[in-house]
Order: sequence, then C-alpha cells, then structure tokens
Amino acid sequence: MAPEIVKSTTGNAAAPVVGPSKHAYVTFLAGAGDYVKGVVGLAKGLRKVGTAFPLVVAILADVPVEHRRILVEQGCVLREIEAAFPCADADQNHAYFVEYERMIYMDADVQVFDNIDDLFELPSGYFYGVVDCVCEMSGDACPQKLRWPQELGPQPPFYLNGGMFVFEPDLTTYHDLIHTLTITPPTPFAEQDFLNMFFREKMKPISPEYNLLVAMLWRHPEAVGVEKAKVVHYCEAGSKPWRFTGEEENMEREDMKMLVSKWWDIYNDASLDFNVAQRLTKGLPLSREAARQVVVHYRSASSAA
Repeated sequence: MAPEIVKSTTGNAAAPVVGPSKHAYVTFLAGAGDYVKGVVGLAKGLRKVGTAFPLVVAILADVPVEHRRILVEQGCVLREIEAAFPCADADQNHAYFVEYERMIYMDADVQVFDNIDDLFELPSGYFYGVVDCVCEMSGDACPQKLRWPQELGPQPPFYLNGGMFVFEPDLTTYHDLIHTLTITPPTPFAEQDFLNMFFREKMKPISPEYNLLVAMLWRHPEAVGVEKAKVVHYCEAGSKPWRFTGEEENMEREDMKMLVSKWWDIYNDASLDFNVAQRLTKGLPLSREAARQVVVHYRSASSAA
C-alpha cells in the first residue's frame, strides 16, 4: 500500500517577514569546490519564487573567505558548524538551529521553481520528505529487490530522500541524534539511511513535486510530471547544471537539457541578485537576518581597510 501523502492546507506564498523569522531554509556547503554555485543558484531561485524566509547556509571551516563573501552578498545567512563524524556531511548539525521553529533543508544541487513556503504550515511534530526509490543506490534496483540494512533496526514504512526535508530544530533531538550516530555503523547511503532510521517513527511523506529527482524522469516517469515539479534535485551523475556537458548517460535527454537551462536562467538573472534597498522599495519579502548580515559584512570590511 502506498504511503498517505501529507498535503498543505494553505496557499503557496507567505506574508513578508517583518521581524525575526521563525522559519528558514537551510543548505550545506563545505570546501573550496564549485558547489558554491549551487548555493547561489538556490538563493536566487528562492528569491524568484518570492519566499518570505531566509536561506541559512551551514558551512564548514574550510569554506574560503571569497565564497563566504559571495554568499553574504546573495543575502544568505552564514552559520559555521563542525563536522559530525562519522558522517562527514554534517547534516546532523542542522538540528542545532533552535532559534527557528521549523526549517526546510535542501541540498545545494536543488533548485526551487515554485513557492513552497506552505510546507512551513504542515502539522508539527513530524519529519517530512519525499518518498525515494532505491534505484539511485544501485542503478536498477527497486524497493523489493534491495533490502534494508539489518543493523539499522526495523525497516521504515517508506524511504525518504535526504536531499530535501522539513524538520523542527530541537536540542534534545540533536543530542539524541549525535549519540545515535556514534553507535551506528556506516551504511551504504550515508546520512540518508541514518535519517530514515532515526526519524522512522516521525516520518511523513509529502508530494513528489516537492523534490523531483532528475533520475525519476527515466526510471519512474509516472511519478510526477516535470511541469508540476516545484523543486528539482539535480542529483544524478552529470546533471549538476554548473558542470553539465550533456555527455553522461541520460544527459542527452531533452527534458534534462530543459531543466539545466531553467537553472541557468535563474543563476544568470542579475535582477535576482540580493539588493536590500530595492527589495524594501518594492515591498518584497526580506528577512531581517539577511539584511543585518549584509550590513555587518560591509561594516567589517570597511573597518579593516
């Protein structure tokens, strides 16, 4: 039996933020590689769809100053975190942002094409995500062919993709999560296996349109139509827009080329660059956290000159 999909009962857009936000989007960045382009694209995509909430970027200490400057200038709120081992991805640190009541995590290779602020209004107390297919773990396996690792305990009723999820930061949950992490053996699919195990009693599925994995286009085309996708996850090998060549398997597809082109349209749109004065003048959503961070950044730069 297919899991019951939880649907939002509110409209897409939320009212502009006029004080400290209780909600936020969050992504993760490490190192000096090119994933900073993905974060910039995500920030501009959220701005294009008119979100009322900030984008927090959890960064490791190895993110260079230049990349931090780029993100601040795009209105991102930067939070330096420490890696939680044995999972080098450090996704678990997101639960430490307890000043927010609810956050939506998205990988840096995700793009938003429609407003999804309504997800912040889902019933509290649950961990929400989109049901994944384990095809991506083995290339051709289906759920009935790939067994859940016994060392993780009882199998969840369904398996959520870890590239986008809705959660509620809580210190008690954070400490419990870190403890569980230290006693859990490594698994084939890293943090995604772990999150499914840890939150299996609280997981609720949401519509596939909130996280369309590009591989679904050829593995499960019936799952969701491209035209309905609010969020697209460029997680397949060769699909990262900023590295795209079209030479890898399945990348020659017209629907893939179209999605990559849509990502670049947003990334290259200078009108979507963060500008405090313009957004205030036009009455557009602006998080106080993002505006304050830009001011602090430039004051610090000026005083150091």
